[in-house]
Formats: sequence, C-alpha cells, structure tokens
Amino acid sequence: MRRALRREAPSTVGLLADEEDFAAMRAYSTFSFDDHTAYLRHTAALLQQLATRELHTEVALFDPADYAWDCAETGRDPDSPAPRARYTAGIAASGGAALTYTGQPLGILLPTLVDTAVRKATYEYAAAILAGLGSCAHCDQDIGRAAYDHASALLWRLLERAGPGTHQLVCSAPAADDPLVGVLRAEQPDGATLLDGERTAEFVTVLAVAVALGTPAGLVMRTAAAGAPDRLYGWRLSRGRLLPLTAAEVFNAYCTDAETGEPIGPEPGVDYRAGFEPGPDEGEFGH
Repeated sequence: MRRALRREAPSTVGLLADEEDFAAMRAYSTFSFDDHTAYLRHTAALLQQLATRELHTEVALFDPADYAWDCAETGRDPDSPAPRARYTAGIAASGGAALTYTGQPLGILLPTLVDTAVRKATYEYAAAILAGLGSCAHCDQDIGRAAYDHASALLWRLLERAGPGTHQLVCSAPAADDPLVGVLRAEQPDGATLLDGERTAEFVTVLAVAVALGTPAGLVMRTAAAGAPDRLYGWRLSRGRLLPLTAAEVFNAYCTDAETGEPIGPEPGVDYRAGFEPGPDEGEFGH
C-alpha cells in the first residue's frame, strides 16, 4: 500500500546546469559533491531510478544566487538540505524553469531546461516593460495593452498569409541590456493554425515591446512543407507596421554572423525570399 501511495507522490529534482552554479553550491558544507561531471552522472541515475518506479518527476533549474536570496528573505539557513529541497519544490510550483522528466538524457534535458529559463526571464522582462508604460496622454488607453493587441493582430495577419506548412518565427527587439528574442512555432495543416498558448504569449509580448517603444525590430520566418525546400522570409518593424525585406536583405540577415559581422555560407536547398505583405494594413501604432 505504501508503494502504491508513493507512486502518487510527485518528485522534484533540482539541477545545477553549469560549472559556475555548481562552484557556488560547493561553498556549503552540506553540499556533498566536488565534481560537476560526477554530480550530473548521479543526477541522471536518480532520475532514471525515479522513472522506473513510475513516479512523476519534475526537473527544476537550480539558481544558487536566487536560492541565497530566498534564504535571506525567509530567514532559513542555506547550508542545509531541507531549505534546498523546499526551494526546489517552489520553483516548479511557482511556474519557474522546470520540465517533466520523461526519460530524456541530460544532454537533451539540460539545454531544454536552460532555454526554458531564458524564455521565461525574457517574457517577465518584456511584460514588466509593457506594464510600466502607463496610459496614453492623448486617449488614456493603457499603452502596454494596446501594444500587445496590436502585436497579436500583426502575428495573425502574418500567419493567415503564410499558408500551409510548419512556420518558425523569430522576433528580435533591442532593449536596455540585451536584445529581447521571441521564438514561436506554428503548425498550419489544412488551413488550421496550431499554436502553443504560452509560447504565443511570450512571442507576442516581445513583439509588443518593439511596437510600444518604436524600436527597429526584425522578424524572420522559416517555412517548411513536404516536397519543397525551406523558405525564408523577413520583415522589419517600423511604427507598428511590418515592412517586407527584399530577398537580398533576407539572404544577408541569415548569412551574416550576428556577433562578428562575417559572412556565413548559405544553407543548401534553402530558398531566401522577400517578405510578403502581411494582409490589410492596420496603420501605425499611434500611442
């Protein structure tokens, strides 16, 4: 009976993704590991053991700096396993960077977990920017809400014109520190549009920041369809309007290293195309 009950008790495992985070945890005497590779090997074995017992397991990205701050706020001793377990459980419960373990190797799990953390941090930062914009001085409308609605309309107009296939969209918008990047995958079989709600909200929020602030953002889309080469399109955002790039501009955007500015060879079998008109123009963003 206890084994049956145990299968209904979920588990959460905290994971230190990189050497820097691992080194920070070594400052605590109750943290038993002294080698990151060995730590990852034992963590993988633990996850596999939990899976063989048919236990639902979440893997949460453990942030030592945030953990130390949490302990300082709550008055708990950070050099103890109990506060670490409580903090780890809280990551998953609060919607932080956590994934359900389904048997995937750490080589796949770790990058996905880090990507999830980056996405969530980007979304929170972009949402905070929109929330802090206040109301329009002319019409008293909430600027962040209006920008989000405008960005949503831009996305749907684009997808309506994109046609069948699998579309990968990337929006990059300048921000005070690092550029905000939103990524969205859209499936359009037989005229229907299939989107992940959470990722759509993240993507639209990034695009909305560019709309609201009037920053020179860019948007690119890669479309894959059976029996045809991948097609690459691009647009730039100006005053809340998506303006198509030429085929040459799309080629340059994809075939130039963003950090060094050096040219990159084009992918074989890929068609670099001018961005298409995204449907009826709703006009400039006027707030």
